[in-house]
Amino acid sequence: MRQLTRRIGIIAPELLTQIEALSVTQLEELSEALLDFSTAADLAGWLHNYQ
Repeated sequence: MRQLTRRIGIIAPELLTQIEALSVTQLEELSEALLDFSTAADLAGWLHNYQ
């Protein structure tokens, strides 16, 4: 969460809820993907495509 916040800023509550529901494996994949994020829309898109 700290890495995401540092990368894209404040995270919307609905995105936080989706992140909290991820498994450990999914969180590991997110931790790699976030390196390519520059906006909250990138995170939202990743979450949408991942589900």
